[in-house]
Amino acid sequence: MTSIRDTYLVEQSLLLILGPVLGVLETSLYRVDDNGVVLRALHHSRTVVTEANGVQHVAEFVEEVANDPDISNPVRELLDNVRLLGKPCSKKLESDLLICYPLRSGDELRGYFVFKRDREVTPVEDGIVHGVLEVFTNYYELLDTSQRDQLTGLLNRYSLEMNLGRLWNLLSARIHDSESEDTRRGLAPQTYWLGMLDIDHFKSINDTYGHIIGDEMLILVTHLLESSFRQSDLIYRYGGEEFIAIIAANDLESATLAFERARKKIELFQFPQVGHVTISGGFSGADPSVLPQEVINRADSSLYAAKNAGRNRIYHYDTLVKEGVLKEVASGSVDLF
Repeated sequence: MTSIRDTYLVEQSLLLILGPVLGVLETSLYRVDDNGVVLRALHHSRTVVTEANGVQHVAEFVEEVANDPDISNPVRELLDNVRLLGKPCSKKLESDLLICYPLRSGDELRGYFVFKRDREVTPVEDGIVHGVLEVFTNYYELLDTSQRDQLTGLLNRYSLEMNLGRLWNLLSARIHDSESEDTRRGLAPQTYWLGMLDIDHFKSINDTYGHIIGDEMLILVTHLLESSFRQSDLIYRYGGEEFIAIIAANDLESATLAFERARKKIELFQFPQVGHVTISGGFSGADPSVLPQEVINRADSSLYAAKNAGRNRIYHYDTLVKEGVLKEVASGSVDLF
């Protein structure tokens, strides 16, 4: 586990380790926010596969579900029990037991480890699970710290670049599942959007008030952005005064409202010593069929269009292309990484 440098793979390794120890084929990891709401789930399963020549081998499957994962009532009730009692709990399911361990960081609940089997955990197994979970939590936090901006606490550019491919695969799977489910319900499928946001005249603020005030303003802008978007949305400090937000919204109108809400909240805020500050931004649909680097480039082009138009505004890439403000760049012609 501690030879891995990717937080997502470390989570996978936890499930890979504890499954065989406990003699189970399926294990799950649920991550929660500061309010205890489940943000995403990771499911691991093992299946014995028989080839055409009769040879058998164990196939392993990992599924990640983000943005309000669907949780069955028995699992949700068990998670609530563990949260309230602060210790491992089990729940009877016909002939099996559903068992859950809390994942903690100090006094804070960070998630749950869940599995199902036909008997209770023995004292020896319980000691092993607690030991592995402690190693996992400590190591995960070390890796997570390396992927966060030290000033703002947001995910950093390194984290974005390292996880962009996996994130795009997850968006693709999520959109496909959403299309099937929402089509049955007669609803519009879930869509995702990537926005690039930049603080206006930040260099002038640094030059006038100094870097300490500039850093304080970056921290306050971070808090305002976090309060504007949902807990399940991703916000990165991309560099300097630039931020990237990846959000879920049903349509262009909803996405525009979300980004505009962030812009207005910052515009109305009274920053100590500096006064009122604005941001400009550009966003584009996070289309999994388009290279993620190209989507970032589209958002960046829209951001610069907003800057050139007078700042303190948010522009949508496809709208700018239709209006002739921007020319569509051929996909793959720009390599940011």
